[in-house]
Amino acid sequence: MERSHGLLLMIIKTLAIIHIVQAQSQQGFITLDCGLPTNDPSPYKEESTGLQFYSDATFIKSGKIGSIQPNLASSYIKPYTTLRYFPNGTRNCYSLRVEKGRNHLIRARFLYGNYDGLDNNPTFDLYLGPNIWATIDLHRRVNGTKQEIIHIPTSNTLQVCLVKTGTTTPVISTLEIRPMGNDSYSIPSGSLNLFFRFYFSESKTTLRYPDDGYDRQWAPDFWKDLTQITTTSYVGNTNDYNPPKAALATAAIPTNASEPLTIDWTNPEKPDDLYYLYRHFAEIQVLQGECSFQLKRTNRSTLPPLLNAFEVYTVIQFPQSETNENEVVAIRNIEATYGLSKINWQGDPCVPQQLRWDALNCSHVDISAPPSITSLNLSSSGLTGNIAAAIHNLTQLEKLDLSNNNLTGEVPEFLGNMKLLLVINLSGNDLNGFIPQSLQRKGIKLSLEGNPRLFPSGSPKKTHKKTLLVPIVASVGSVAILIAALVLYLVLRKKKQPTVEVVHPPSSRPTVNVTYAKSPEPSIETKKRRFAYSEVTEMTNNFERVVGEGGVGVVCHGTVNGEQVAVKLLSHSSTQGYKEFKAEVDLLLRVHHTNLVSLVGYCDEGDHLALIYEFVPNGDLRRHLTGKGGRSVTNWGIRLRIAVEAALGLEYLHIGCTPPMVHRDVKTTNILLDEHYKTKLADFGLSRSFPIGGESHVSTVVAGTPGYLDPEYYHTGRLGEKSDVYSYGIVLLEMITNQPVIERNRRNSHITQWVGSELNGGDIAIIMDPNLQGDYDSHSAWRALELAMSCVDPTSAKRPTMSHVVIELKECIVSENSRKNMSQRMDSMSSAEVSMTFDSGGINNVGNPGYSSNANGVGGSIPGILSTSAGLSGRNSVSNIGMSHLLANAGPRITSAMGNMVGGVNLGRTISSGGLSMPGLSSRLNMAANSGSGLNVQGQNRMLGGGLPQGSQVMSMLGNSYHAGGGQLSQNHVNNMMLSDHSNDSSLFDINNDFPQLTSRPGSASGSQGQLGSQSI
Repeated sequence: MERSHGLLLMIIKTLAIIHIVQAQSQQGFITLDCGLPTNDPSPYKEESTGLQFYSDATFIKSGKIGSIQPNLASSYIKPYTTLRYFPNGTRNCYSLRVEKGRNHLIRARFLYGNYDGLDNNPTFDLYLGPNIWATIDLHRRVNGTKQEIIHIPTSNTLQVCLVKTGTTTPVISTLEIRPMGNDSYSIPSGSLNLFFRFYFSESKTTLRYPDDGYDRQWAPDFWKDLTQITTTSYVGNTNDYNPPKAALATAAIPTNASEPLTIDWTNPEKPDDLYYLYRHFAEIQVLQGECSFQLKRTNRSTLPPLLNAFEVYTVIQFPQSETNENEVVAIRNIEATYGLSKINWQGDPCVPQQLRWDALNCSHVDISAPPSITSLNLSSSGLTGNIAAAIHNLTQLEKLDLSNNNLTGEVPEFLGNMKLLLVINLSGNDLNGFIPQSLQRKGIKLSLEGNPRLFPSGSPKKTHKKTLLVPIVASVGSVAILIAALVLYLVLRKKKQPTVEVVHPPSSRPTVNVTYAKSPEPSIETKKRRFAYSEVTEMTNNFERVVGEGGVGVVCHGTVNGEQVAVKLLSHSSTQGYKEFKAEVDLLLRVHHTNLVSLVGYCDEGDHLALIYEFVPNGDLRRHLTGKGGRSVTNWGIRLRIAVEAALGLEYLHIGCTPPMVHRDVKTTNILLDEHYKTKLADFGLSRSFPIGGESHVSTVVAGTPGYLDPEYYHTGRLGEKSDVYSYGIVLLEMITNQPVIERNRRNSHITQWVGSELNGGDIAIIMDPNLQGDYDSHSAWRALELAMSCVDPTSAKRPTMSHVVIELKECIVSENSRKNMSQRMDSMSSAEVSMTFDSGGINNVGNPGYSSNANGVGGSIPGILSTSAGLSGRNSVSNIGMSHLLANAGPRITSAMGNMVGGVNLGRTISSGGLSMPGLSSRLNMAANSGSGLNVQGQNRMLGGGLPQGSQVMSMLGNSYHAGGGQLSQNHVNNMMLSDHSNDSSLFDINNDFPQLTSRPGSASGSQGQLGSQSI
C-alpha cells in the first residue's frame, strides 16, 4: 500500500515538472518589439527576462518606426525604447496566429517618449477584433501605460488594432501574446481585463518570466498592520494557474492575529464594473462596486489568516461577433492573389461597421451572429490574371463587380454555382472562352461587355475562312430579313397609343383579393403595371422630391394619373438585389389587403429598378414614436389601433394568402401611416412563402434586421409564421415603451431584457412611454405588455398566432374606450346618488373559445371587460350593484369600474384612479377588515387595521359567498373573510398567480348590514 502511494506521488510530481517546463519554454509566445529598426537583429534576447523579442514588421503592413528621446532611453529596457506610429489610415491592425478556443494573455505597452519632438501625447482607441478594448490616453499616462487581458479568441487569427479617434497619432511599443492553461481563468462570458496583480513581499522585485511560466507580471506589495512570513521549503501547486514559486514562498498575515486580513479597492471611473478575484491559494469570488476583501480566522484556528498573492480582473464583454472566419480567409486570399494594397483592409472586414473595408458590403443580422460579405466591388482596381478561385468561398456573396480591369482567362464555372450571386459585372476585361451555361440561368444579371474574345456557350472559337463562307452569306441574308421585319414592326407599333404593359400573375400563383366592407378601395388603378424608366422619370419630375432614404436607395414623390405615389429607386450599391426586388413585385402583384401597402407598378429596365407604391403621407411609425414625424403619437388608443391594423396585415399574410407568406422584416420603419393614421405594412423584399401542410416552417438563409430577428430562426434557419410574431412583439414593445430596440449604453441593451428587468418592479408606469403622461387604461396597458412578452418568447411554439394577437388587442381597445367613456361621464357627475353604465364596446364571447356566459350570472365566466352599472345608496347598504356576469368563477380579467360602498367604506378606488380591478397581473390588491367597519383597499403588501399582520394578503375579495338570488352581507362575514396568505388554496384569489381563481360559495349571514340587489355579486 505504501509503495502504491509512493508511486502515485512520483507520477504527480513528474507531471507537475513536465507542466512547469512546458509553461516556461516560451513555446507559443509571441513577443514583438514594435518599431525595431530593420538593421537590428531579430530576434534578440532581452537580458533581464531572457525573452526573445522579434520585429513586428511581418505582423503588420502599415505604420512607421521611431525611437523615444535619447535622454529617456536609459530609464527603460530595450523593447520600450522603440515604437511604431501610424500617421496614415484610421485603423491599423496586427494580425497574429493563435489557438482558437484557448485562453490567451494579451499585453500591449504604449510609450510616447516624445519620439517626434512635438510634446503632443496621443489619445486613441485599442480594439480586439471588432470590439473596443480600451482607450489609450497618454496625456494622462506620460510615462507610458499597458493593457493586459485574458481572452479566448473565436478564430485562429487575432486582430489587435489601433484606431485613430482625433488628430493625434497612435503609437505602440510592445505586443505580447501568451497561451494560458486550459483550466484557468474560466468565466461564464466576457474577457478578463487586468485591474491589478501583486504578491505579498517586502522585497522590491517584480516577478515575471521565467519565474512565471505564463509571463504574468507580479508587483510586490506590503503595508503596515501586516507581518511577512516566508519559507524555504518547496511550495507545490496543484492547479493550472501555476503562480510563481517565489510568490508562494512569501505571505502576509495580520500583525494582530485576531484581526482579519483586509484588502480594499475602488474604481470611481467605472463603479459598475464586475470584478473577478483570484486568491492564491483560494477559490474565485465575484465582486462589484466598492470592494473589501477579508480573510478571518475561524474559531477553531490557532493561526491568523495568510495570503500569498492576489489578482483582480474586471470583466469586458465583447458582444460583436467577428466576420465568418472562412470568408475572412477567402478575402485575404483574394487580396494576396491580386496584390491589393488598400490601407483600410486591416482588422475585421465587416465590423465595426464604421471601419468596414471599402469595396465590401456585409450582412449585419445580429451582433452575436458572424457577419458575412455580401458584395465585392473591385472595379477599376488594376487586377490582372485569372478570376481568383477564392471568390468561391464567399458563400453569401450576392453582387460581384470586377469590371474595368485586365483580367484574362476563362469565366469560371463556380460563379454560376453560387446560389446567392445574382449580379455579376465582368465587363471591360480581356476574358476569353465560353460563357458557362450556369451563368445563363434566369435571374442572374450578367454584364460581359468589352470582352471581345468571350463567346456564348456553343459558339466556335476558331473556324477556317472557307468553312465560314456559306454560313456568313446565309447570316447576312437572315440579318437583312430580320432588319426589314423589325422596321415594319416599329412602324406599326408607332401607330398605336404608347400603353403600359399589364402584368398578370402566373397561373400557378392565383390572385387573392381580400376586401373589407368598411374599408374603401384605393382610388389608384388596381392593375399592376410595368413602367418604362422614362415614365418613372416623368412621374417624379426627374426625381425632384426625395421623401425618404434608406439602405436600398431613395424614395421619391410622384404622381400617376393625378394620384400621389411613392417611387422607391433601388441603388446599384444596395444589398437588396434583384432577387429581393423580384420577390416584392411577385408578392404584391397577387395580394391585396387594406393594411398592406399597394403596389401601383414597377420598373425593370436594364440597371433601372423601381417600385411604385401608393403614397402614404404620414411616414413610418418609428418617426412618430420618436417625434421626428412632426409630433409624437401620444394617444394610447391610437397606438392600440395601429397595433391591431399591423397585426391584421400580418394575419392576412399568414392565413389569407395561398401559399401563406412570412414577411421576415417586421419593424417600426416598415409600418407606414396615412393621413388618418391608418396602418400600411410595407417592404416585402425579404418575404418568403412557407408550407401549408404538416410542415410549419421552411429552411432558408437567415435575413432580417438586428434586434427584430427571431433568435430561434437565426440559430436554426427554420422560418415560419412565428418568426414574424417575434418581430411583431418587438414592435409592440416599442409602441408601449418608446425605448430603442438596442441601446448600447443601457445595462440591458435589448428591449426585451430591459422590459424583463423592469417587470420585476411591478410598476407599469416605469415601463410605459412617458410621452403618454399616464393617460391610459392600466388594464389594457398590462394586457398589451403581457401579449408583447408572449410574442417574444424565445421558444416559437410558446408564441401566440397573429389571429390571437388581433383578438387580444381588440379587447385592449375596448378596455381603453371604456375608460374614456367613463372619464367623460365622471366629468358630468355632481350628485351623491348616481347611476352609471359602462359601454363594453360590443365585446362578447366571440373569439374567446373556452369562456361561457350565464344569464343569471351563476358560474359564468368573463372573457374580457364587463358591461357594468353601479349605484350608491346609503351608508350601510350595497344596493343595485348590477353586473352582466357573475364575479364568481370569473375569467382572467375582471374590472369593476367604480368603487362600491360596503358598510360606508370605499371598496376599491374611484374610477379616476382605476377602479377596483382584478385583471390578473394588472392589479394585485390587499384588503383589511378594519375591525368590522367594512372593507378598505390598500396598496400592495400593506395591511391596515383590524389586527391584521403587516404584509397579509387578501385571498378572497368578498368571501365569494353571494347568490344570484340575493343574500345578506353580514358584518360577521366581513370580519371572517379569508385574510391570510393561503397562496396554495386553489379556491381563493391567489395573489401569487397571474389570474384570479374565484369560487362561489354560500356564506352564513347574520345581522342586516344590507342586501344585494336582484343582480348581485
